[in-house]
Amino acid sequence: MRTVLTIAGSDPSGGAGIQADIKTMLANGVYAMSAVTALTAQNTTKVTGIMEVTPEFLGEQLDNVFTDIYPDAVKVGMVSSEALIQKIAEKLTEYDAKNIVVDPVMVASSGAKLITDHAIETLKKYLLPKASLLTPNILEAEALTGMQIKTKEDMAAAAQSICKKYSCAVLCKGGHQLNDANDLLFCNNTYKWFYGKRIDNPNTHGTGCTLSSAIASNLAKGHDMDMSVELAKEYISGALGAMLNLGNGSGPMDHGFDLSGSKYLQ
Repeated sequence: MRTVLTIAGSDPSGGAGIQADIKTMLANGVYAMSAVTALTAQNTTKVTGIMEVTPEFLGEQLDNVFTDIYPDAVKVGMVSSEALIQKIAEKLTEYDAKNIVVDPVMVASSGAKLITDHAIETLKKYLLPKASLLTPNILEAEALTGMQIKTKEDMAAAAQSICKKYSCAVLCKGGHQLNDANDLLFCNNTYKWFYGKRIDNPNTHGTGCTLSSAIASNLAKGHDMDMSVELAKEYISGALGAMLNLGNGSGPMDHGFDLSGSKYLQ
């Protein structure tokens, strides 16, 4: 059994964060572990509170995971505190972590900034250089490069720039900003487009968490980067295509869409 560690915040409504990561990892056939960076009070319509753990306690969680069940891959989600970012980078280095997928959550699809400028600089300096793969959306890629991204050619230039700066693979997600579901992977000095069919489903809460967790799961199982992204895109299309409809806002996907025929669920 391959193992994957997610380092992220908790979402009590279950659609994003740690909960989405664990569901995704289970559905993709790996053993999931977690280190919680923050508790949130949120649902499909709003976030009303955030309570971060201390850097010391986060470090203790990571020590306990790495010294007992060493992860074959690590996914890092949203971390808003400079001290927590530094602690994660410190522990990933200390334990020589492998297959690190960082979802650099900085800007919401609405354009709202989710972390401070100081935290963004800390992320760039300490954590992003540890990544095997970064998965920015268009707005995050703009924040990382200072470029405006309006076309597929712009995406390619941004992905190459990020790759050169942080020495890692980059999956630049087209998403809503370019009105398609096409993502661009830049890896080993080669571009590869992953074309997706846009699914008419407004319930997209946690898509970034889910995609990065699925990629980490596939890397843990020994797939190369291209295949890991391809399988993850296929999985997230299925989760969206199941058309789960829960909550009063942008609801969650059906992470277990492919498990419905299992005899254990009868």
